Amino acid sequence: MIRLLKMLSCMLLIPALMLPGCAKREQTAELSGELVIFHAGSLSVPFRQLSAAFMERHPGVTVKAEAAGSRDCARKISDLGRPCDVMASADYTVVSTLLMPEHTDFNIRFVTNEMAIAYTPHSRKHDRFSAENWYEIMLSDDVAFGRADPNRDPCGYRSVMVMQLAERYYGVEGLARDLADKDGDKYIRPKETDLLALLEAGEIDYLFIYRSVAEQHNLEMLLLPNEVNLKSADLGDLYVGTTVKVTGKKPGEFITKRGSPMVYSVTIPKSAENRAAAEAYVAMLLSEQGRAIMEANGQPALHPAPTDGFDKLPASLKSFCSE
Repeated sequence: MIRLLKMLSCMLLIPALMLPGCAKREQTAELSGELVIFHAGSLSVPFRQLSAAFMERHPGVTVKAEAAGSRDCARKISDLGRPCDVMASADYTVVSTLLMPEHTDFNIRFVTNEMAIAYTPHSRKHDRFSAENWYEIMLSDDVAFGRADPNRDPCGYRSVMVMQLAERYYGVEGLARDLADKDGDKYIRPKETDLLALLEAGEIDYLFIYRSVAEQHNLEMLLLPNEVNLKSADLGDLYVGTTVKVTGKKPGEFITKRGSPMVYSVTIPKSAENRAAAEAYVAMLLSEQGRAIMEANGQPALHPAPTDGFDKLPASLKSFCSE
């Protein structure tokens, strides 16, 4: 009888003992599995560092990052249906126009950048290259320069916008057309980082590129006036006067991109298969640690991060964002 009472007592105690333990294990359950990230080529260096820190904190997660032009990244999700847990774009409007609301509910703007022109000590006429004459040198018959494809990468249409802004700023009629037509499509690639090898090999002399990428690769670069570089938040009314026609959501459809101050964004697609890890990754990106990584790589962080669809944000991200 005594033995039976002891057994019954143990049976009654087991659920009470298990519940706190189970709750604790659930709260501290380690993240695991693959985390698939599509990101702009200009985010390759900082995201490599961020991913290394994330996997050190969460050893059960393997980050699979894939760099491409931001518009290509978006189309992998919208057109090809490829699995993606985190998507980071060099232009927040790529997410808002190609992915919202069908493929994602929110769009977090997290860092800024600016356009510059990169070159090397072997670039022809680099010793005379300046903010006053860069366009004259780049139009020389013996000089070649590269840029990204406007239909595939924001750096591509931003390069064209820089040309248009330069025509206004320097007062040279036809300058934007002349620069855009130089060498045809010979030195246009899917994304700006695809052209780094051509620059370093001397096949091209100059490259329209983001300042952050030039800094990360220790390239010589020419900084452009704020009226030209798409950097200044105060010059939005000037930038918006530039337009570039690019492909739209559907084949044969086109949309017009208008100039604006340069802002990157990040989102988690509705189809994310590892949402818990995705939320933790974006939280690290927006945290003090993530902001320090971005700023060390030449991309000033926005904090709190302005967000479209703030009410749809996961609770774990709201403290880093603002409406």
